[in-house]
Amino acid sequence: MADVLYGGNAYSDYGSIGSFSDADSPGSSGSDLDTGDLRRKFNFGDRISELSLAQDPFFRFVSMAAKKPTDDPQFKFTEKRGSWNKRYAYVMGFVSNGADEFADAELDRSDAGAAVTAAGQKVELYMAGDYKSAGNLQNVYGQSGGAMAVGASGTAPAFFLPGQIIKVPTSSTAGGGAVTNYHLVKITAVGAEETKDSKTCVKVSGEIVKDGGDNELASFNTNNFSPGNAAGDETVYDLSISEALEYKRTYVVGSSFDKGTGYPETWKDQPYSTGYGQCQIWKTSMVMDNTDRATVLKYEGNEWARIWKEKLIEHKWDIEQSLLFGSQSDAYRTTQGAVDWILNNGNIFALPVNTKSQDGFLDDLSNLLDPRYNNAAPTMFFCSTAVYNWLHKLSGYFSNNVGMVNAAGTYAVQQAPAAGEGRVDMTMTGKKKVLGVDVTTISTVYGDINVSRNVHLDGTNIAMLGVNMKHCSYRPLVGNGINRDTSIYVGVQTLENSGVDRRVDQILTEAGMEFSMPEAHAIWKTS
Repeated sequence: MADVLYGGNAYSDYGSIGSFSDADSPGSSGSDLDTGDLRRKFNFGDRISELSLAQDPFFRFVSMAAKKPTDDPQFKFTEKRGSWNKRYAYVMGFVSNGADEFADAELDRSDAGAAVTAAGQKVELYMAGDYKSAGNLQNVYGQSGGAMAVGASGTAPAFFLPGQIIKVPTSSTAGGGAVTNYHLVKITAVGAEETKDSKTCVKVSGEIVKDGGDNELASFNTNNFSPGNAAGDETVYDLSISEALEYKRTYVVGSSFDKGTGYPETWKDQPYSTGYGQCQIWKTSMVMDNTDRATVLKYEGNEWARIWKEKLIEHKWDIEQSLLFGSQSDAYRTTQGAVDWILNNGNIFALPVNTKSQDGFLDDLSNLLDPRYNNAAPTMFFCSTAVYNWLHKLSGYFSNNVGMVNAAGTYAVQQAPAAGEGRVDMTMTGKKKVLGVDVTTISTVYGDINVSRNVHLDGTNIAMLGVNMKHCSYRPLVGNGINRDTSIYVGVQTLENSGVDRRVDQILTEAGMEFSMPEAHAIWKTS
């Protein structure tokens, strides 16, 4: 009964709306159109997100909970990262008796040849960082794109000041190793940024306040700076803070001044960084002549109403796919998808469903939610069907829902471990609906995670997306009284040969996605 309009030559000789015709430019045959209907706009807004909730959970969440309209199709945004928790650096060299040392991990006094053994002795240390001072941009765990090695350009520490006290971790292992003690050093002078041993650094001069006893610098390993445990390796994006990096870091631990002294020196940070996003235009068209619209059919009497609803769901399905897998492009006018953005900017973990243990998954959460690294946790986890089942198995679905029938014929579900039985620290605590979407809450030692099944991830190597909804936004184009957030534009097309009026509807959405703070988003890949 209904014609399907593909925008080819079949209707190229007649009035068209938008890009319905290859031959005609938009509105070129406007005299054929009913301007009353053409100029009318039906704005759906959030109503489109109410269709088939379970099919498109990501679009449902961002359109209902994270909508932030923009009045520019190429919108810009700013991120701010504090520096108070980033006042650390790594010792990558030192001065011994006037000579720079980068091949020996033992900390010597700078005013004599003997090793440091007592408070009051002078030291000079070359300090390097692993994050950029401009914007406080840090490494993202598991993300090789944009990774910063220790001593890379722009990472020289800017916060060291005379009068500060720093904690220098030391080891008893020759060549450097696990931390066994630490020195406290009061800074007396800070040099300008310089390049030493191909690393950008600053020289810090000071006096020992507390002698830790062990003088092998923990930042060195096998006579070279190498958090990666290989000589010459300064790559740290793939290392756990708690397991590999923290014990190599030198921190500021306060300051100390004599009475009656004046104002100390200060330093200025630059906490801001900027990014931009791109709006994308989605269109879905419908067409039917008025004769067919007026015909009552069997099963579903109004064919136009049926097509209209199906096209709305189709339009929403396309948006969900774009918001997940799209890639931002000015040339093609496409917006950024969550999967593409996190793969290029966010945390990346492996999740072979058949082999990964609960312990391994908790290790991933530990790295993601380390407070020294990240102060924002993913609020929603969207996962494939296989991972959705795997998480429920790990969280005790079987033990919580399978019971035993006793001798009296009474069925009982095991709710709590009996004496002598074990327990787990990852438990499914309940199922709920959030904005109409089914969400399972799983309790872990690192807090609750909200899990929703997303069938769009099935058939891909993306096992699970961890998205912080506070740091991603759905940005429809709205301005000057015009709302491009899923609207219906209606026109009437008159066929010249038959004189038949055809109703033409166009579902249009123009919006983009904004993602910020890469450390708040994570992705688990099966391969």
